[in-house]
Amino acid sequence: MHVKQLCWFSTLGALLGTLLASPAAWAEFVQQSHASLLTRNFYLNRDYRQAGAPQSLSAEWAQGFILRAESGYTDGAVGLGVDALGLLGVKLDSSPERSGGTGLLQRDRETRRAEDEYGELGLTAKLKVSNSVLKVGTLTPLLPLVMFNDTRLLPQTFEGAWLNSTELDGLTLDLGQLRQVNQRDSSDNEDLSASRTTPGLKSDRFDFVGGNYKWTPALSTGLHYGILEDVYKQQVATLVHSWPIAPGHALRTDLRWSHESADGSASEVDNRALGAAFTYSYRTHRFGFYYQQMDGDTGFAYLTATNPYLVNLLQVSDFGSAKERSYQLRYDYDFAALGLPGLTFMTRYVQGKNVEVSGRAEEGREWERDTDIAYAIQSGPLKNLSLLWRNASARSDFGSDIDESRLILSYSLPLW
Repeated sequence: MHVKQLCWFSTLGALLGTLLASPAAWAEFVQQSHASLLTRNFYLNRDYRQAGAPQSLSAEWAQGFILRAESGYTDGAVGLGVDALGLLGVKLDSSPERSGGTGLLQRDRETRRAEDEYGELGLTAKLKVSNSVLKVGTLTPLLPLVMFNDTRLLPQTFEGAWLNSTELDGLTLDLGQLRQVNQRDSSDNEDLSASRTTPGLKSDRFDFVGGNYKWTPALSTGLHYGILEDVYKQQVATLVHSWPIAPGHALRTDLRWSHESADGSASEVDNRALGAAFTYSYRTHRFGFYYQQMDGDTGFAYLTATNPYLVNLLQVSDFGSAKERSYQLRYDYDFAALGLPGLTFMTRYVQGKNVEVSGRAEEGREWERDTDIAYAIQSGPLKNLSLLWRNASARSDFGSDIDESRLILSYSLPLW
């Protein structure tokens, strides 16, 4: 049995003992609890446009159910609690000739056909002392070093332990270890791996530590360090600043720097990444310019299928290949000013160049254009019902040419 499992059962045993011994503890535990059910109907269509593509089309349709339940904490100096995450995915339409590459549904290991349904139940024991919370079990971290992926039918989850502390005013500290991952289209936990690293490398632990300090309401900086054992180690520094230029006008600056190197002789990782995002807001308009630069012998490495912490992460590409330079222009609009609250629009374009392509003398180039249109009902019996249409076109002279559309209908129902 792993250490993480022993810790989880120990914490759960202590929790149950406290609840049984003190009826008053039950009151706090229950009164502070809440739960919600998110239903997500997801259609994805991906058209491969390059000559000689092994598959011309990927298309699937599925229904997902995401149940989240979070307890309160028992009363006292040490508060105990437990969270639950229930996931279920149901196939609505799929076929072997067009199912590969969508990431929506779990596949049968032998036939590779999409299974009719799949799911899992994740439990998390939690312990709170003052303003520090330790969670052990199923985790969905959102940190510069690891950001769980929730861009398909069901979210990606991890197994491990995570301590978050806000004891000092303005300072947030994070410390933890991840041991296994359950991917978006899977119901099995597996060892960790990373993109853009030596193929086949696996690891059974990712250790991380970091902090973020808010100097003023407008300025914060962060520093994080992580090691995927025997694969890579990474340092990330961040700076975020918001400048209210004038009433209705604001400028947000988001700077990110990362340094990655190999951890172990079997791994090949050498990357330095710089990202700078500048967003100017005027009432319901937002204009963005983002720049991203890769240096070193390899591209940006990150835990497989997570969202890499890059300013030019888009629907199809992350523009993180070796030596790549990329530029993004983005525009967002909120139709509330026109009397249509809940309706939003986003479009962006990124061009990448200077890519170092193995076995080729000339540099690689790529570009991507994304458009999102979303509407969320604001009131009435259908409040919390939302519709999102996402469309992307991506072209590359060293990778795939893709046209992709996603149609997502979501409904969030508070249970208690």
